[in-house]
Amino acid sequence: MGTFYNSRALEWFECGRTELLRAAGLPYAEMERRGAFLPVVEAHVEYRGRARYDDLLKMTSTGSLVGKARVRVDVDIVQAEGAAPVARGYTTHAVTNSSGKPIRPPSWMVTLFANKPPR
Repeated sequence: MGTFYNSRALEWFECGRTELLRAAGLPYAEMERRGAFLPVVEAHVEYRGRARYDDLLKMTSTGSLVGKARVRVDVDIVQAEGAAPVARGYTTHAVTNSSGKPIRPPSWMVTLFANKPPR
């Protein structure tokens, strides 16, 4: 069909979330060492345009706390040249301990997601 496979967008969302945390100074592995995990509980993707092999894309990811024990990461993906839309959406994550039990976000996580610029 001349475009990326539909599940690829969710992989890009994961990359965006990983880089958002790294840019905020807390790589995902360090967050887990501190006892907080972010399993996906919901994902939403809007396919808005095409991307082909070797196209350069620009991704913007923004994280926020929602509810008592959830994080939402919004993602927008466009063509790097010309900014033609490709996909946008979000993933929602429970904040859990290593056993998968929901926990309130630790204070360092609240600080991490407060007023962070998109990446």
